[in-house]
Amino acid sequence: MFKLIGVIAGFYFFGFFGVFLGLFIGSFFDRMRAYGSGGINPLQNALRQAVFLETVFISMGKLAKADGHVSEDEIAHVEQFMQKLNMTAEHRQQAIKLFKQGADPAFDIAPTYQRFLAVCGHTKNLKEVLLVYLIVMALADGHFHPAEEALLTGIAAHLGYDQATFKRMLDMVLNQSHFGAGQANAAAALDDAYKALGVTKDSSDAEIKRAYRKLMSQYHPDKLMGQGVPEDMIAMATEQAKEIQLAHDLIKKNRNI
Repeated sequence: MFKLIGVIAGFYFFGFFGVFLGLFIGSFFDRMRAYGSGGINPLQNALRQAVFLETVFISMGKLAKADGHVSEDEIAHVEQFMQKLNMTAEHRQQAIKLFKQGADPAFDIAPTYQRFLAVCGHTKNLKEVLLVYLIVMALADGHFHPAEEALLTGIAAHLGYDQATFKRMLDMVLNQSHFGAGQANAAAALDDAYKALGVTKDSSDAEIKRAYRKLMSQYHPDKLMGQGVPEDMIAMATEQAKEIQLAHDLIKKNRNI
């Protein structure tokens, strides 16, 4: 009962993404009625999820249009994402509207990130996951256009990352994204494994272990969901974690550690 009331009220007061907010709050009170008190108030987490999704769709539109053309692969990527979220036809229309809003060359994305930081800015992992997801989105059509890199650099700046930090993150994600596919050249694979962890062959065993643990913690499903990443987006983080594990395993084998 409360779930339905929450969805209706959320949509009335906050629009499309208010549905997510109302759903989480309503579910909370339904659980309270069934099982009593003791759970945490989901308000802040639900709000972060709503703002996270809004930022994602707007950014996906901006990113897809960055090279001047929205490709079929990029559209398919967005469609697949909406399917994973099990969106209704009405919600899909709202999401597409946000995507098109972001794709408008005249649209200023800065206020979107001001709102994101106001709600999600204190959760470092959430900022990193958003940026990683957008990098993966940029690679959806198999090409990484300079205009896409320039836009992502600007988005990283909005999120508080300087250019050098973003470059390191970009290098890590690019290598994580293709590492699991396997390579014929063992030396190249090992080099990519180091890059995937954000370390070098000169790093100590302890430094490599710390980098690995930090990345695996960053992509831990429970931590991400607790900070506001929608459950259906956890799969992307899980895939990145698999790549990181493969990279770490190769380095360990090479070093006999």
